[in-house]
Amino acid sequence: MSGRRHSAIAGLAAWADAVRHDKRAAAGAWIIGFFILLAVFGPLIVNDPNELVGMPLQPPSAEHLLGTTGQGQDVLAQLVVGTRSSLLIGFSVGLTVVFVGALIGVTAGYLGGRVDAVLSLLFNVFLVIPGLPLAIVIAAYLPAGPLTIGFVLVIAGWAWNARVLRAQTLAHRNRDFVSAAIVAGESNWRIVTAEILPNMTSLLVSQVIGGTVYAIGAQVGLEFLGLGDVSAVTWGTNLYWAQNDSALLTGAWWTFAPTGLCVALVGFGLTMLNSGFDEITNPRLRLQRAWRAYLIKRGERPGRSTPVVAAGEDHA
Repeated sequence: MSGRRHSAIAGLAAWADAVRHDKRAAAGAWIIGFFILLAVFGPLIVNDPNELVGMPLQPPSAEHLLGTTGQGQDVLAQLVVGTRSSLLIGFSVGLTVVFVGALIGVTAGYLGGRVDAVLSLLFNVFLVIPGLPLAIVIAAYLPAGPLTIGFVLVIAGWAWNARVLRAQTLAHRNRDFVSAAIVAGESNWRIVTAEILPNMTSLLVSQVIGGTVYAIGAQVGLEFLGLGDVSAVTWGTNLYWAQNDSALLTGAWWTFAPTGLCVALVGFGLTMLNSGFDEITNPRLRLQRAWRAYLIKRGERPGRSTPVVAAGEDHA
């Protein structure tokens, strides 16, 4: 057990070092790290976001750095407090959709037969139904609140992950290391958790990041439509109240632009982090990057069609 723990710690340290040396991954990590710190400590240093602190729709000033809302609340306080709930739902849903997708997809791919047929039919049905309209319909009939938003987003978003993980499990099921584990008498649970899933770590990380991007964007969209708890303070409800107060028509840009910028920055940071992870865990992408750097060093201009295999040749 200690050997596995040491191996896991060493693996995490290697990933952290790789992220630090990859510009895109490092940039994404800095952006997401900033918003996580803002979500954790920000609400402790701002005022109550529901407190009426001034006249409605006051522009940014020294007293209120991002102005006030249509009800006279401080926009900065609402933005900071909304960061915590929005990121919490985003990361929670991102992890949950991958967990549900892995549970169903890996089970279908590993067991095969009738189990595979039934589970494949299940997630194919969900894939046929457009995700956002499905989420809107379900949310409209359930009590408003963060748990409802999270439940709706998981229901609408798990199927794609299940399909991808089923395909990857089918590819790994007939590998030699899995056959050896079966011959050794290991249980199905151990084979899946100790042999198959560790070989899909990079894919699982990528799916969690992608699921988080999906969750934050969809959460903001649903709450903007008024399908969330409009009394809560989140990025989505900030935009809902800005739209409700006709902020765009009155030119009160400060009530919606900062929130929209934060949503865009989080999405950008997660995308950069995901792109960096792809390059870190994909030897082909690392080889292509090294080959392009080699051509630039020689004074040549690499083209899009530059063959990657040429990187292994000797060019005097």
